[in-house]
Amino acid sequence: MDGGCCWVDQLGNLHGRVEGMNASAEALLIGSHLDTVVDAGIFDGSLGIISALSALKVLNDNGTMGKLRRPIEVIAFSDEEGVRFHSTFLGSAALAGVLPVTALQISDKSGVTVQDALKENSLEITEENLLQLKYDPGSVWGYIEVHIEQGPVLEWLGFPLGVVKGIAGQTRLKVTVRGSQGHAGTVPMSMRQDPMAAAAELIVLLESVCKNPKDFLSYDGHCNDISLESLSSSLVCTVGEISTWPSASNVIPGQVTFTVDLRAIDDMGREAVIYELSNQMYKICERRSVSCIIDRKHDANAVVCDSELSSQLKSAAYSALRKMAGDIQDETPTLMSGAGHDAMAMSHLTKVGMLFVRCRGGVSHSPAENVLDEDVWAAGLAILAFLETQL
Repeated sequence: MDGGCCWVDQLGNLHGRVEGMNASAEALLIGSHLDTVVDAGIFDGSLGIISALSALKVLNDNGTMGKLRRPIEVIAFSDEEGVRFHSTFLGSAALAGVLPVTALQISDKSGVTVQDALKENSLEITEENLLQLKYDPGSVWGYIEVHIEQGPVLEWLGFPLGVVKGIAGQTRLKVTVRGSQGHAGTVPMSMRQDPMAAAAELIVLLESVCKNPKDFLSYDGHCNDISLESLSSSLVCTVGEISTWPSASNVIPGQVTFTVDLRAIDDMGREAVIYELSNQMYKICERRSVSCIIDRKHDANAVVCDSELSSQLKSAAYSALRKMAGDIQDETPTLMSGAGHDAMAMSHLTKVGMLFVRCRGGVSHSPAENVLDEDVWAAGLAILAFLETQL
């Protein structure tokens, strides 16, 4: 693109920037992530980057990109998902200034650290230049992100686009249960300290708490009426990974480890669930004579999207859909996001707004993930309409 520049920073984020009419003005950042999960689809993250690039390409082709009032920077973030290192938003958190330098020493299952992995890819990151990646808040006007919904609401409503009003807070736990390893055929059931059976009970407890939080939480210092109502509609919990040692069919395990992903719109309610869940887990382990260690691996507070940006995105979505379908009677829907996004990290730097794109069946993190061609077109037109307000 004319007058633009591109670079890769030391944490693997890919940047593309056009300066517009005033290079010193506060910049609009548009981004999403390039990484994805194991056995994934092709739209999660990448759709947001392609939509932004497509919109800028139109401005470049029609000769109006140089008339932008402010710089526009598109960022393809690295490691949003946190699959390898169990620490999400590494790329965006670094730019927002909320990634601790200790994150460079987080290791994967093979003992390779974040710093090692970057070095293997010719990216030399140190504690000093990590801190230098942080953007000056005074240089940024706002951040917007286009992302597939990863849920079924827009499809159910029959709308290709929706404006996000907020993003659920999330906590990731690693639970380690240790018992007494032994022979599967010689240790009587009454004498076993089996961490696998204990872990199974803990997981069923988690499901019960998250399905019916009101049955487990009380009106006290940890939770109030508003939090309980919010939890009933937004709380979701998942055990997505489990491992045993020594993992043999004829051996009572000595150790079982599993992950917990817990999300809710209300931060106070989420903390109340974790508090009560931990207490109940410790009681179960004590009753079963096994040990239990609960490590908090990741925390992100809920984010409320900026009302001004949300209003502008709603207008842009309406404009895009009118171009495609003519007169539209219904208003662009507004919805919450249960999935975490780079916008959560970027909210520590600047105001944020998000636009969701309908996906078939609400399926994501799967090869079956799919977005209609016309919905991809709608997303690109919406970003174009948003950028045209900056001319």
